[in-house]
Amino acid sequence: MPSTEESTIRVLASALPPVPSIVVMDEMPWLAEQDDLFDGALQTAWDRLLSRKPVLLLLLGSDLHMMERLTAYDRPFYGRADTMVLGPLNPAETADAVGLEGSDAVDAYLASGGLPGILRAWPHATPALDFIREECADPASPLFGVPESVLLSEFPTPDQARRVLEAIGSGDRTTATIAATAGGREGPLKSGSLSPLLHRLAEEKQVLSVDRPLSTQPGKPALYRIADHNLRMYLGMLRSAADHSRRGRPDLAFRLVQRRWTSLRCRAVEPVVRDALTIAGASGDLPWPEVAAVGGWWNRRFAPEVDLVGADHAPVARHVAFAGSIKWLGTPFDAHDLATLRRDAAQVPGFDTGASGLAVISLSGMRSGVEGADLVWGADDVIAAWR
Repeated sequence: MPSTEESTIRVLASALPPVPSIVVMDEMPWLAEQDDLFDGALQTAWDRLLSRKPVLLLLLGSDLHMMERLTAYDRPFYGRADTMVLGPLNPAETADAVGLEGSDAVDAYLASGGLPGILRAWPHATPALDFIREECADPASPLFGVPESVLLSEFPTPDQARRVLEAIGSGDRTTATIAATAGGREGPLKSGSLSPLLHRLAEEKQVLSVDRPLSTQPGKPALYRIADHNLRMYLGMLRSAADHSRRGRPDLAFRLVQRRWTSLRCRAVEPVVRDALTIAGASGDLPWPEVAAVGGWWNRRFAPEVDLVGADHAPVARHVAFAGSIKWLGTPFDAHDLATLRRDAAQVPGFDTGASGLAVISLSGMRSGVEGADLVWGADDVIAAWR
């Protein structure tokens, strides 16, 4: 067996045919961690051997920060490769893959995260809860196995980073609650330990997303959430369901999912709706052509917490075009909901009661006779934003 990376690639180069071919090297972050000189050796091998061949070299890795560093200005491979992020399927692509529409398609996206490894096992036109019920009978289901493999590959030991991730997955959103849950016998995690961890998980690992209040004034606090929808569902309920499944109790596994599904789905759908509205704004499909960013707004007391704010810039806007509410429940958006939205929207800095609009995103539509919203979307509209 070749003893060095360069000699390995030399053997590979000698075996390549004279016709166009593709070479795939996986787990690049792991390889780079084993040898600080790996990318230099790879650059040398490419320049001397592979670049002379009609070959496409694909370097794969799930650690985005480390993969981006491979082609950074101060690294040997700079200027020799293009970087491409291959994300999961979007909600519309997920809907097409599983043959579902409307709310069922949104549910499928929230449960699967658009990950092909899960969608391949999804029977055509099967609603999410029906699919989950069947998968609870199989402890080896990709619904459980895919997110667990992600955790094991990125966070193999139960260290502080893993505890912080699990705290956020269980529903903690602020630094104070995350610190309390992720702490140990010594008490909550200190800010000096937690802040670098949150930065690493959000900026380097990109496993977390950070939401900040959107208005015409700077706001706090920032809220943290799991970026991947499937991983969020896994940490929120599917991991516990998998434990019951491994004990031979699929009935208890699915009962747990049923108990937690509605509350998890209501929170998980918020970033999906915001992304959909942002895309629609960029496409000119909203009543407010100036909208370039869609987020939410809250104060330090979270009273109120406004689901949607559309503005011309984020996180500090020059103009707030609309505020809105998301009601992802089995009952229509009614007059009481609309009155609450009007009252809360008036507290958003930059919201002009006479000029800014109101948006309603409701799973079950608007109750008959209730008027006053400038935009009303349902699940079909959310999916259609990606068409």
